[in-house]
Amino acid sequence: MDQCVTVERELEKVLHKFAGYGQLCERGLEELIDYTGGLKHEILQSHGQDAELSGTLSLVLTQCCKRIKDTVQKLASDHKDIHSSVSRVGKAIDKNFDSDISSVGIDGCWQADSQRLLNEVMVEHFFRQGMLDVAEELCQESGLSVDPSQKEPFVELNRILEALKVRVLRPALEWAVSNREMLIAQNSSLEFKLHRLYFISLLMGGTTNQREALQYAKNFQPFALNHQKDIQVLMGSLVYLKQGIENSPYVHLLDANQWADICDIFTRDACALLGLSVESPLSVSFSAGCVALPALINIKAVIEQRQCTGVWNQKDELPIEVDLGKKCWYHSIFACPILRQQTTDNNPPMKLVCGHIISRDALNKMFNGSKLKCPYCPMEQSPGDAKQIFF
Repeated sequence: MDQCVTVERELEKVLHKFAGYGQLCERGLEELIDYTGGLKHEILQSHGQDAELSGTLSLVLTQCCKRIKDTVQKLASDHKDIHSSVSRVGKAIDKNFDSDISSVGIDGCWQADSQRLLNEVMVEHFFRQGMLDVAEELCQESGLSVDPSQKEPFVELNRILEALKVRVLRPALEWAVSNREMLIAQNSSLEFKLHRLYFISLLMGGTTNQREALQYAKNFQPFALNHQKDIQVLMGSLVYLKQGIENSPYVHLLDANQWADICDIFTRDACALLGLSVESPLSVSFSAGCVALPALINIKAVIEQRQCTGVWNQKDELPIEVDLGKKCWYHSIFACPILRQQTTDNNPPMKLVCGHIISRDALNKMFNGSKLKCPYCPMEQSPGDAKQIFF
């Protein structure tokens, strides 16, 4: 992150200089145009087109040419200075970012199954983004077979999202009504909020939409129990239709941020119905990689410098723990406090009689004969009494 800030700082300097140069250039050229235009007008008025110039006017024209030359040289010098600033941005990028990241890659990590999985993730990402042509082209080039039924939901979702972005609610409302039972089952408020937005759009029309707004309010009836207060607020706003909602205590109903919120809510609930994560797995993996990559490059350099390359020879294990932040926490994990290794299906966490938890490998290494002494308390127990637990 610090490297990004450093490069961004250099880039901002260039943009600031470029903006200043543009203003200076425009102002200088306008002054020259006005000056030369005035001088031409003066010459034509006093001498005409074919008359010889006097010595005074010749001197004035010489000074005019010198002024033009000085201005052009000044602009060229400033432009050259911008080029040097641009080159500093390139140097900052080279200094703060490692162009060769192949050193942290492990040979053979992309086998046939892994490559196929990556292609599937990329295709799903393109479907999510509405880039159907790109996804189909990737399927053809990689030999990946995708069921057309997997593509159809993404086509519909992108169509509805595009409509919401231009504040067209009808497609989303039709989708919510057709999936009402499943949305209710997951305690979603999507349909109510869509009806609420449509009702607010009617309120913005003033008294001309009063009858239609009252008629549309019947759609709130199924949500009266869970959204009673919100419905009361909406109905109370009808009193101020004549003077305009924007001039009433209900002006908060016109907040533009609610359109961005409804897009997020629709995406979240629609993905939940389809059994998908809200964010694309590809984008999540890419973001995690951007956070982890600097740490991995540093540890790789240290390993090579100290000539202990055998430390990092496992394809599914890193030599250090990389903190990706709480945003990338998706499920609970357990690391054995004895062996300091994350538990796996083959080495699950085991709960001792005393309540302390260690991994199965640690359990097998620690018991002596038929007894096991807990590493955290003095209780002795039988290894067979330990039970596997699940996170």
